[in-house]
Amino acid sequence: MEPGKAESLSRAKDYSSIKYALAIMETVNLVVLLFIFCGFGVSKALAGQLFKISGDYYLILPLYLLVISVAYSLLSLPVTFYGSYIIEHKFSLSNQGIADWFRDQLKSGIIAYIIGLVALGAFYYILNLSPQKWWLVVSLFWIFFTMILARLVPIIIIPLFFKYKKLSDEVLRQRILNLAKKMKIKLLDVFEIDFSKKTLKANAAFVGMGKTRRVILADTLKDKYTPEEIEVILAHEFAHYKMKHLLKLILLNSLVTLGCFYLIFRTSGSVLAAFGFSSLSDIAALPVVIIYFTLFGIITQPLTNLISRRFEKDADIAALKVTQNKDAFISMMNKLADQNLADRNPHPLIKFYFFDHPPISERISLAQAQ
Repeated sequence: MEPGKAESLSRAKDYSSIKYALAIMETVNLVVLLFIFCGFGVSKALAGQLFKISGDYYLILPLYLLVISVAYSLLSLPVTFYGSYIIEHKFSLSNQGIADWFRDQLKSGIIAYIIGLVALGAFYYILNLSPQKWWLVVSLFWIFFTMILARLVPIIIIPLFFKYKKLSDEVLRQRILNLAKKMKIKLLDVFEIDFSKKTLKANAAFVGMGKTRRVILADTLKDKYTPEEIEVILAHEFAHYKMKHLLKLILLNSLVTLGCFYLIFRTSGSVLAAFGFSSLSDIAALPVVIIYFTLFGIITQPLTNLISRRFEKDADIAALKVTQNKDAFISMMNKLADQNLADRNPHPLIKFYFFDHPPISERISLAQAQ
């Protein structure tokens, strides 16, 4: 193996190992903080103080959620800053300034707060309205809410972080539109975003639903990949749509949500009592709900990843079949792995738990076998 290639693979392994460790640390940190928050009476004291201030049950939730969101953000800031700023710069994957990084964190926090407030507001409203069937009604609402968010992401959320415009390369744009037509997909248009102002990683996406459906190319990908390689990437993304993978993943996640809510419905009585809470409708018991979802997510993540990897493999096969260009597929995969410092051949346990895409080595082997 060439010295330069060996060094690149070593850097990718080091980068990935740090990312795995940070992901585990963040999860453990969240669970520990939630148990402390509940077990030491902090949550109950906070809810009590907020009720004295507002005196209104429906005003407590936004205030309570604001306080715990800010508190968690501050407590987790060192790990977040290290993982998404220090490490990204250390491995030359980011050119984002610290002020811009903080602005993005603030915007992300505000968006998460608004989404969380809507979801939890519906949760408590339905819980009080239907004490026996709330777990089913809340799950259905969250499914509907997820579908709405899928439509809003390309037109509201992405523009908050990136500037994007219609793709200026008319030849490439027409090539992508022709590919979409060939695969019988209706597009609003093809756009490019200024990814390079934040990161040196490459990405492309097929986002939105209905009339908001569009292709978005990062400038870090558009400027460094051949038209054939970009075509293969988008054939993969279009294949996801043709095979309804997004809807299937939404359904899968909805079933996970439904399962978790039903588990809460059946078992929360004794768990709440252990923390000194009398009812799930008590705002102070919210961390218990988050604990349920965190632990349930840890348990179900390998299964959802397994299904996601299957979908990704199917999309790869479809892209290779449509484009008939395995050389472009292989060169594109090698470029992406080098540019994004991907772990090409992870340990089976790492793949089992962390990977929702097949490792690069498997995807290249698949193409070579076609």
